[in-house]
Amino acid sequence: MTFKKPTGAGLLALALGALFALFLSLSVIDHAYAEAAAAAPVADAAPACAGNPDPRFAVLENCAPNSGDTAWMLTSVALVLMMTIPGLGLFYGGMVRKKNVGDTVMTSFAVTCLISILWLVCTYSLAFRAGTPFIGGIDRAFLQGIVSDISKGIGNPNPLAPTIPETVYLCFQLTFAIITPALIAGAFAERMKFSAMLWFVGLWAIFVYAPIAHWVWGPDGFLASGNPDAWVKVLDFAGGTVVHINSGVAGLMACLVLGKRKDTGPAHNMVLTFIGASLLWVGWFGFNAGSAVSAGMQAGMAMTVTHMATAAAAFTWMLVEWMMRGKPTVVGICTGAVAGLVAITPASGFVGPLGALCIGIAAGVLCYWGCTGLKHMLGYDDALDAFGVHAVGGIVGALLTGVFAVEQYGGTAGLIEGNAMQVVNQIEGIVIVFVYDAIVSLIILKIIDIFIGLRVSDEVEREGLDLALHGETVH
Repeated sequence: MTFKKPTGAGLLALALGALFALFLSLSVIDHAYAEAAAAAPVADAAPACAGNPDPRFAVLENCAPNSGDTAWMLTSVALVLMMTIPGLGLFYGGMVRKKNVGDTVMTSFAVTCLISILWLVCTYSLAFRAGTPFIGGIDRAFLQGIVSDISKGIGNPNPLAPTIPETVYLCFQLTFAIITPALIAGAFAERMKFSAMLWFVGLWAIFVYAPIAHWVWGPDGFLASGNPDAWVKVLDFAGGTVVHINSGVAGLMACLVLGKRKDTGPAHNMVLTFIGASLLWVGWFGFNAGSAVSAGMQAGMAMTVTHMATAAAAFTWMLVEWMMRGKPTVVGICTGAVAGLVAITPASGFVGPLGALCIGIAAGVLCYWGCTGLKHMLGYDDALDAFGVHAVGGIVGALLTGVFAVEQYGGTAGLIEGNAMQVVNQIEGIVIVFVYDAIVSLIILKIIDIFIGLRVSDEVEREGLDLALHGETVH
């Protein structure tokens, strides 16, 4: 790889990146002092497995996992991993041109490997362990201390999932961390260097995904609805902000930095896209119902509303496309289904079937507009509509969660039950995630562009990434 001459803007991005890394380091140092202070008043700690409602002070040691919950979560891990490999790989692979399908499916596979390694090293601990309101601690770096005694069937679970082994919980959350950057790849498909993609995904996982996951889902995150001291209580059951808005916004930044493709073409194999979308639909039951982290009533409702919203969105997209373009397409109805899956994700543990129907219809209409009218209006080249489906769908779902949330289902009332403030909380969460993600993603992209460049040459783009970057072609 060759190095490019630094520019003023690039050096500024590098400086800002260094400052952000320093900020994260200081947060971790602060957490070390906080842990030392919290360790002193042992007498005030809750008894083992007592289920203290404040997970920061729960003492969960020598716990026997619930076998039913564990079985369901093991299943959910497999379902969600299937969403990326092979689901997303086939869904995206069918929509690119034949000369780039190999690079597209390999991206999903390579991202799975890279994110798994980073999860073991530090990102699980930074995202899901107690630390500061902004970033988690490092007590689980290299996955140290995750089990007590396997031979006796007892362990020390993560307080966020007290009835299952921490090994299962960390694998479940890993599958979310895998699919999120894999979704971004749909935006820059057919024109980014494979080496640049790996650098971007790795840095993004550390500096964007881990902090945002901690904000929204961590035990002491400042946006976490389960944290009694949260500044803004954002409802996000399974990833509307953490996964979908996060990936869509990063994809948009990549589109803007890379620029448009030299030439475009239709999807090369709609059957691959159909198979991929079908695998995503099935796997999403693990994604949403699994986020209950137990095999109970909330998981059952999450599964029901996930299916209904998806069906409504796919059918709505088909009708809109039929009216606007004269013909319903396979790629269209499949994309509509994914839009419904995206939109119901933040709401799945909080709304009922009627709310799911409304969310699905809204996603079908608004995500269709996001992939057509909005894209044409702003002029960016989002190759596989990562922003139009995931960011727009995530925003629609996050907002409507605040509208249709039912206290009986998820413990928090929404606008229809008189709690208008929850809509305000949702808006604040969306804006915070959107702005942070956009700024840091842009910095990372600029830094990579300075050192190795982001985009393949015009010749490689014309020839196809498969042969030029990987020495393989699809026959």
